[in-house]
Amino acid sequence: MHLPHGIGINRRELLQVGYSGLLGLSLAGVSTAAPVRKPKSVLIVFLTGAASQFETFDPKPDAPAEIRGEFGSIPTKLAGVRFGEYLPKLAARADKFSLVRTFSHKDNNHTAATHHVITGTIQPGVRFDKPISREDWPCYAAGLAYTRPRSDGIPNGVHLPFFLSDGNLHWPGQHAGFLGPRHDPWQLNADPNKRDFQVDNLRMAAGLDVDELNNRQALLSAINQQQSRLAESAEVRKLTDTQDSAFRLLTSGKVAKAFDISQESDAKRDKYGRHMFGQSLLLSRRLLEVGVTVVQANMGRVQNWDQHSNIFDRLKKDLLPPLDQGVSALYDDLAETGQLDDTFVMVIGEFGRTPKLGFQDKAAKIGRDHWAPCFSGLFFGGGVRPGQVIGQSDAIGAYPSTTPFTPEDIGATVYHVLGVPPDAEVRDRVNRPVQLNRGAAISQLFG
Repeated sequence: MHLPHGIGINRRELLQVGYSGLLGLSLAGVSTAAPVRKPKSVLIVFLTGAASQFETFDPKPDAPAEIRGEFGSIPTKLAGVRFGEYLPKLAARADKFSLVRTFSHKDNNHTAATHHVITGTIQPGVRFDKPISREDWPCYAAGLAYTRPRSDGIPNGVHLPFFLSDGNLHWPGQHAGFLGPRHDPWQLNADPNKRDFQVDNLRMAAGLDVDELNNRQALLSAINQQQSRLAESAEVRKLTDTQDSAFRLLTSGKVAKAFDISQESDAKRDKYGRHMFGQSLLLSRRLLEVGVTVVQANMGRVQNWDQHSNIFDRLKKDLLPPLDQGVSALYDDLAETGQLDDTFVMVIGEFGRTPKLGFQDKAAKIGRDHWAPCFSGLFFGGGVRPGQVIGQSDAIGAYPSTTPFTPEDIGATVYHVLGVPPDAEVRDRVNRPVQLNRGAAISQLFG
């Protein structure tokens, strides 16, 4: 997928001057950035479309039926804490997690709310369904890429398995925004559960060896040096950086091997679940293991959890069981491989769902609409203190009854884990100073 960048020459012009195919690659998302020192890594398990807090981490078993819903709730390893009945594996591990039940903001629109949560900042010029643009705030991988550059060929950030878009509407906040395309995370667009899954962008073309690749690199450098007009374009600077990253990445093979999920045993893959959720989380763990610092694993395609109708059938058949299996397996795997202390994991959507059940129209089955005033997130690893519930919602799950936390606080927490001061100064495309984040890290997670 090629998105407009709004800076200088476009990709079609690049193709016309012969850049395409010089390396036999298409790595148009590989970032060249990462830390001076190795920070803790971050895995964002993103419930795109917004899961219901009532059927997951904040059930209200004593509320009226129109609030409580059709599902029951089950006890967890934490005394007095209950989860939705279709999360038994996570309930059995609840003493390993920290649960925050009082996230809150004002964006009830998917695109704006997604930008808010995955960047830690309100979308500039927010309006209904405002699409991705270079005016967006940077995602967390991009913020890290800007503040702590690296040059080892390993992407600083990877988003998977699919780019969040619906037709021509591309969700904002998924790239480096105003920091420019050179800091974009790498974007996968393939289901790792498919039998024929492979990332062709990370493989050498058939018959191409390292010596030949070196020859192509020399030719490419010579051509680049002669393209003075193109060299002034920010878009070409990105392409040059990308080609250099591709060259280092391919000759090392480290990340390419991480994408080869077939190296995992059948037993391990079965434990995560032979579905997109589970295999995306297993692939995420492999990428973190080789040094990718920030991974965002979208649990489904865009708006997958957006259940305005038929919510209970969809949750119990298609959404909650694979999430329960995949995240539980991820926790076990990180603990067994010694990665847990170095990997901060958060499971969250862009908002919650309405307390009162309703009908989208008279013919539709019952569902829940958008609700940003109160929703939950699950956290573990990376220094998180396990076995606690932070915050409390009111009796019907409509509003926080204790101090709420904002997406800005989520952003500050991510940057805190990564060793980046949330108030770090960055520069936008016209070199104006901008504060990266204005939240406060959720200190209770680590207390």
